[in-house]
Amino acid sequence: MELTTVWFILIGVLWAGYFLLEGFDFGVGILLPVLGRDDRSRRLAINTIGPVWDANEVWVLVAGGATFAAFPEWYATLFSGFFLPLLLILVALIVRGLAFEYRGKRPSAAWKRGWDLAIFWGSLIPAILWGVAFANILRGVPIDSSHEYVGGFVNLLNPYALLGGLTTLALFTLHGAVFLALKTDGPMRTEAGRLAERLSLVAVPVAAAFLIWTGIDNLDGFGIALSVSAALTLVGSVVLTRARREGWAFASTGATIVLAVAALFVTLFPDVMPSTIDGAYSLTVTNASSTPYTLTVMTWVAAAFTPIVLLYQGWTYWVFRKRLKLSDIPG
Repeated sequence: MELTTVWFILIGVLWAGYFLLEGFDFGVGILLPVLGRDDRSRRLAINTIGPVWDANEVWVLVAGGATFAAFPEWYATLFSGFFLPLLLILVALIVRGLAFEYRGKRPSAAWKRGWDLAIFWGSLIPAILWGVAFANILRGVPIDSSHEYVGGFVNLLNPYALLGGLTTLALFTLHGAVFLALKTDGPMRTEAGRLAERLSLVAVPVAAAFLIWTGIDNLDGFGIALSVSAALTLVGSVVLTRARREGWAFASTGATIVLAVAALFVTLFPDVMPSTIDGAYSLTVTNASSTPYTLTVMTWVAAAFTPIVLLYQGWTYWVFRKRLKLSDIPG
């Protein structure tokens, strides 16, 4: 297998890992006003992701850095064409990170409410815009013969991309509700489980509509198989949530996200950013890649450090595996 293909697969794995882990972070933040009726409840919800949210964000940094190093043409076109939505995502992530750090610095109720709103919007905006961005990448954007994006911001807000944004919003919110049911005990666990059941009534039809639209426009046989598998695991998560098997339900929503990202990258290949002007202008794993020397060095570095990072992150989740309850939160 050529190194360009290897790195295309690795970048897909990094994005899948990011959405799998940061997806429930976003979901918890979006559900904060719903499940956190008082300060102690909100602190309980925030504490479930407190030890892991910043490590989860490392995945997007690595995915962006790997894209820059392995496919500089793709990175340049993507970040110049999608500048505004990616800037909004960056600002939202920064504000959200500040909220986690500063929320507890003062006892004022108004101070905490302000940072709680920052967590909500800092989770909601990326959850939508990541779906909008990847739906546009999958469907194609206007790229000219110089590999420059020649559309505007409004071009990115087409109906298909907006449906993609609603799909990621629904999936991440459901993923977050299932995670809260898994990580808490007492009333929060019960409420999160019930909310996950209600959210599934939205997530399943929205995701199905997006997958059907994608299948009509783009998917080949393997992509369709992955999309159908994603749909089945999503339905399975609903059944498992109703049976109060939170661990398996969380694994199912996670599998849905990973399979959906896999379907996206399988459908894209060998393109990395199709052009809607002319197929000959599309960016591919060949014309967008770095030199073989660069890819070789990157491969050795990734082989050396990736196991260390995975072991450290796995250890973090193991240490903080205990369920939390309101009695653990000081009054």
